[in-house]
Formats: sequence, structure tokens, C-alpha cells
Amino acid sequence: MKKLVLALAAVAAFSGSALAADLPACTYSKAPVMPVAPSWTGFYLFGGGGYGIWDADNQALTVPGGVGLSTVQRMGGDGYFGTVGGGYDWQVSPSWVLGIFGDAQFGSLRGSVQDAFNNVSGNIKDRTNWAGGARLGYLVAPSVLSYVNVGYSGGEFSGSTLTSNLTSVPFATTQSFNRNGWFVGGGVENSLNFFGIAAPGWFMKTEYRVAEYDKKTLTETTLGGLPTGFGVTFNPIVQTVSTSLVYRFNWGGPVVAKY
Repeated sequence: MKKLVLALAAVAAFSGSALAADLPACTYSKAPVMPVAPSWTGFYLFGGGGYGIWDADNQALTVPGGVGLSTVQRMGGDGYFGTVGGGYDWQVSPSWVLGIFGDAQFGSLRGSVQDAFNNVSGNIKDRTNWAGGARLGYLVAPSVLSYVNVGYSGGEFSGSTLTSNLTSVPFATTQSFNRNGWFVGGGVENSLNFFGIAAPGWFMKTEYRVAEYDKKTLTETTLGGLPTGFGVTFNPIVQTVSTSLVYRFNWGGPVVAKY
């Protein structure tokens, strides 16, 4: 009897082991991971360059008095510049971004100024500009922002030596001056990863801007600094197109949500 019990126990033990061996291994499933786009909220810096043109209405007049001595003529200039700046953005919804920024441009947008009454003209340069403003952007993709901007701007223009258009003899000079005004513009900013470049935090932006500055009467003086009694009006409108590299401090590339 004891032998029968031992035999049955052995058979049961062997059968249980065999059955356990045939069962599949216990597996655990994980919840799917979902990529989360980085936020546009944060600080950024940028630097680049571009091309600009300016136009200005010129009219010869008396100084003082401001009596017009000629018809209004449109003069202009162009050139290249470098730009640096920075700002801060807030991503206020999945699709909209608000921001503030400031920047400066350094270059030489060279053109002409003319006193048609005395038949003299000279060169004048838009040498530096600065701007501060706000922008509103729409995310056409998680890493591509299309935006418009608006704000206040200032420009610094060089003086000029006016020479005779007939004899090239110097007639008078005008002083350098600063003008303030408003600007509007727009552009597109996108991650370099958009082009297949693995550069977390690095972006590129291309922007168009137009700034209109206050009118200035350029008083003409002799080479010795004495007033000539003449002047010329100058109210520039500056248009620029620039491309810049942008570094966003908060941007580390897509992250994974954990569950």
C-alpha cells in the first residue's frame, strides 16, 4: 500500500512539472508611448544677415521758413547688413505662440540725397537700426512657426557732402541724424531638424520687415560750418529681408510621455 501511494505521488509530481513546462511564459504588456512635441515657451537668441532697400522723398526748401523750392523727388539706396537679437515666446495653445523681442542691424544701405534747387547731390547711408516689438505666430507644424510682428524702431543715418551735379565741386554738408518710427513684418521660423539636420535647439528664421521713420529736414552748411539758408527733406522707408540662425534654450527635441 505504501508503495502504491509513493508511486501515485511520483506520477502526480512528474505530470505537474511536465504541464508547467508546456505552459507559455508569463508576459507583461506596456502602455504605448506617445511622443510629445517640445514647447515653444522660452528664451532664444539669433544672429544672421540680409539685404535692405530704402526710399525717401526729397524736397529742397529754405531754412528757416521751410518754403519749398523744388518738387518732391523720390531717392533711394540699398545694401547688406548683419543682425543680432533675442526674445521670449509663450506657447499659449497647441497652435498659437505669442512673443516679445528686440534686435539690431549693422550695415551700409547706401543711397542718394539731392537738393534739386541748387542742383547738388550726395551719398547718404542707413548705418544702424534697432527694433523692439511683439509677434504672433501660428504653428503650421510642431516645429514650424509662421508669424507676423509689429513694433517700434529707430535708424541712424550718415551725414552727406553735397557736390555740384555739373562741376563736382563741394557745395555743402549735412549732419548725421537719428529717426524713429514703426515697423511691421512677418516670417517663418523652423527647426533645422525639418531639413533632416540633427541639431536640437537650433532653428532658422527668414523675415521680411518694413519700417517708416519720421521726416527730417537736413540743414545744409558750408564746409566751414556756416548755414547756407537751404535744406532738404528726408523721410525714409526701409525694407529688409533677413535670414538668421536661432538657438532656443528650452528646446531639447521630442520627449516621450511615460505611463
